[in-house]
Amino acid sequence: MKRKFKFFPAVVFLIVIVGLLLLQDFGIAQTKIQKIDELMTTYFNYRQFNGSVLVAEKGEVIFKKGYGFANMEWEIPNTPGTKFRLGSITKQFTSMLLMQLVQKGEIKLDSKLTDYLPDYRKDTGDQITIHHLLTHTAGIPSYTSLPNFFKDVSRNPYPVDEFVKKFCSSDLEFSPGSKYKYNNSGYFLLGAIIEKVTGKTYEQVLEENILKPLDLKSTGYDRHAAVINNRAAGYEKTFDGFVNAAYLDMTLPYAAGALYSTVGDLYLWDQALYTEKLLSQEYKIKMFSPFLKNYAYGWGVRKITLKGKADSLKIISHGGGINGFNTLIVRVVNDKHLIVLLNNTGGTKLGKMSNAIINILYDKPFEPPKESIAETLFKTIIKKDIDSAVQQYQTLKKLHSAKYDFSERELNNLGYQLIQRKKINEAIEIFKLNVEAYPEAANAYDSLGEGYMIKGDKKFAIINYEKSLQLNPNNSDAKKILDGLKKK
Repeated sequence: MKRKFKFFPAVVFLIVIVGLLLLQDFGIAQTKIQKIDELMTTYFNYRQFNGSVLVAEKGEVIFKKGYGFANMEWEIPNTPGTKFRLGSITKQFTSMLLMQLVQKGEIKLDSKLTDYLPDYRKDTGDQITIHHLLTHTAGIPSYTSLPNFFKDVSRNPYPVDEFVKKFCSSDLEFSPGSKYKYNNSGYFLLGAIIEKVTGKTYEQVLEENILKPLDLKSTGYDRHAAVINNRAAGYEKTFDGFVNAAYLDMTLPYAAGALYSTVGDLYLWDQALYTEKLLSQEYKIKMFSPFLKNYAYGWGVRKITLKGKADSLKIISHGGGINGFNTLIVRVVNDKHLIVLLNNTGGTKLGKMSNAIINILYDKPFEPPKESIAETLFKTIIKKDIDSAVQQYQTLKKLHSAKYDFSERELNNLGYQLIQRKKINEAIEIFKLNVEAYPEAANAYDSLGEGYMIKGDKKFAIINYEKSLQLNPNNSDAKKILDGLKKK
């Protein structure tokens, strides 16, 4: 006998209401998706993004897409499955491996560097703790800041011990714990410590303790010789187009920046950080506790307030930059939102993009992308002359200030692009424009001083370097150059 189901009016009414609510939520989600896509498409069209994006809302992925090419020569598109070099996002994985060893009792945060690397120089290593290395407060100079490091060293492979001795053992710049200064040497040393304590390579420890437990099949230690499926090539943007990024041997970034991954794997990584699968809550609290300059262990931790929203949002994030790549992971932990931006055309405005996406997720107004005034002026300089470009700058700033990016960085970048093309007089005029627009910016005067120095005009080089030092007495590079100019 067949049963007949009867729908009573109240039940029908409830079903209709639930359906409408679901449709309403779907419509809101669609609107957010469209806004994110339009935002990133515009950044792509302005040549300011070329890569892959993932956005999760309340732990669920609502958007993932690739823009531009993973390989420009073969016109292979970027997709959510494209593997990008992460740069300094690597540091959060190193931090996790270190904290796992702390949890096991094999490392102590207040122990000295020389407790784990006994061959390290005693006079400095006895002052530096593991905590100092994790928080960029050790005082060791960063090897990537050493003069001519990229020019003379970056193509050569180095064993870990040899690299530590040669490039991570310089005299201290300040007393450990007294100041914050972002430092790749510290995280290279942490990788060396992980190897000493475990008796395994950093890559093996990473695989066993993070990648396998989380099933991160598209994440690993990048090596030039390895054949890695779906790996993006790295490019640098110039005003003439794109060029292949300079070669970098990946033994150098090591535990400070040698990993690759996809937006999808970084989503799995983000989700695992809400659990105790890798680390207990007790040690996660330590890992995410900010110290000087809001830096925790491998993460930046800060709070932001959106316009019209009373409660602040806790943001846990980190960016990365390595030859040809620029990356960013942003975790809005209040609501389990996530933004991952992986770009393979060098430095770009990922912070502005993520801020806009955060505002979209909370239905707030956001700052739209702006065209590059530098690229616009460059075309005019090449086709016409510098005087036409200066006039164009004044006109566009007066009539279209909202359309173009008139930031200090834009003109500074243009000036150095012109220097590379031996257009020194044109570069000086652009630097002068920047000084006029930003009279309190030390870097603007520093760049103008460099332009005059390259030209051979010592008098005006000294004047501008002195002005830069007045505005920023900590500009040690300007002081060295100024001392040299005065001696000559």
